[in-house]
Amino acid sequence: MYGTAFLRAGMASAGKQSLETPDVIALFDAALEGVKIRGKAQAGEKTMLDALIPAVEAGKQAATDQLPPAQVLQRMAAAAETGMKSTIDMVATKGRASYLGERSAGHQDPGATSCWLILQAFADTLAMA
Repeated sequence: MYGTAFLRAGMASAGKQSLETPDVIALFDAALEGVKIRGKAQAGEKTMLDALIPAVEAGKQAATDQLPPAQVLQRMAAAAETGMKSTIDMVATKGRASYLGERSAGHQDPGATSCWLILQAFADTLAMA
């Protein structure tokens, strides 16, 4: 799943030597579309999209507020964390966790967790620059 996301994100940022706020939004928006297409999933199905969708929405709002990339990514990471935590009470209906059915409730989705970790690392890295 991440391969598709990174491929699309890479295409969205091809040839860039640095990333400005619109580039960051385009990169993650492309990744989001790649995951949606590949996984045929949507929000609420206990997947990485439950973290990625709110992150991209928060990023778009931060861009509208004309924030610099570091602050945009901080807001995106915070939204991803909230989305990640929302998966705890969900029952997985897509992806590997769906094999667990009702037993998946009460556990945080690993895809949403890794999505948050990537965004948080990106935000932390930019904050140090």
